[in-house]
Amino acid sequence: MSSVLKDKHIIIGITGSIAAYKAAILIRLLVKSGAEVKVIMTPMAKQFITPLTIATLAKSPILVDFYNPENGDWNSHVDLGMWADLYLIAPASANTIGKMANGIADNLLLTTYLSAKCPVLVAPAMDLDMYAHPANLKNLETLKSYGNRIVEPASGELASGLIGKGRMEEPENIVKAVEDFFFQPAELSGKHFLVTAGPTFEPIDPVRFIGNWSSGKMGYAIAEELAKRGAKVSLVSGPTNISSTHPNITKTDVVSAEEMYQKCIDIYPNTHGAVMCAAVADYRPDSYSNVKIKRKSNDLSINLTPNKDIAAELGKIKKQEQLLVGFALETNDEVQNSAKKLQSKNLDFIVLNSLRDKGAGFNHDTNKISIIFKDGKAEHFDLKSKANVAKDIVDQIVRSTKS
Repeated sequence: MSSVLKDKHIIIGITGSIAAYKAAILIRLLVKSGAEVKVIMTPMAKQFITPLTIATLAKSPILVDFYNPENGDWNSHVDLGMWADLYLIAPASANTIGKMANGIADNLLLTTYLSAKCPVLVAPAMDLDMYAHPANLKNLETLKSYGNRIVEPASGELASGLIGKGRMEEPENIVKAVEDFFFQPAELSGKHFLVTAGPTFEPIDPVRFIGNWSSGKMGYAIAEELAKRGAKVSLVSGPTNISSTHPNITKTDVVSAEEMYQKCIDIYPNTHGAVMCAAVADYRPDSYSNVKIKRKSNDLSINLTPNKDIAAELGKIKKQEQLLVGFALETNDEVQNSAKKLQSKNLDFIVLNSLRDKGAGFNHDTNKISIIFKDGKAEHFDLKSKANVAKDIVDQIVRSTKS
């Protein structure tokens, strides 16, 4: 029996999908692992698998309607949301994903989702063209921006006979994702880390700014991984559409490089280390117009002045026992340029991503990194999800704090 899942309260949401048969296996595995499970089915889900089968495996009656028409018993979506430690929707159809993303609440599964105070895990299941449709991909991104976690579907033969991405992940792998969610390694318990994330915006006038394409995904993934390992995390974030849900994370929102600098200078001296993942603007306009600059027929010139190099400034005040990790995003001479930054900024190691690597860099859900050390050695990693990249980086932080 898995001690990680023992006595955890998990709601399983089953939607109308041929993959609903996998939910039976999933429920059996969760119950066998010691979890207490309640199941909500959509009316359409009952067309794919019987409530009797699911109720028998879950060891509790399944819920479909807001109330029992025979005796008037009310199924409170609010109480369900408060009871759960995790809400797992598997399989999640394109229809349900679309409704979740847009706040539509026309069944018990959806009203429970909208009122749930617990984290939500979503395992999509649909045909490959439905999965790849821009509307569905946008809906998935919207769910991620709300703090929901997606168990990526697998590739293989689908119910339509086509082969591609869209199969609901196998139950064993979903259980592993649930265990990973609940697993809290104590490696960094008692430690405090500063993490910066996202871009900075340097205002030109009330409507314009100098910025970059950073989404903040990598920094937020690192903050979450540190928190999952027991660390207290102070996350200083530039403008992003990402929310942070882990209770160990305290988030401070900033806009400009100067604001980020001030927060980092205040926080860093009282931490065990910092991960400087934000894409901070190197320059800002040397003057700001209080009114919108009007278009003219002639050229417009904006004089730029350097911003403070936050990582370098922290490197100047870094204590011997503190850790300082930098990031480098390069387009040429990647390793050489990163090695120079490593030395000049007094970093312990630097994480390099290259814009020349497909699937890496800004706005992707994946990244491909190298970690470069002071002795000139480098460790290279394959393209991975940013969540898994964060695990690699935090693994190195754990090693560095022990050395």
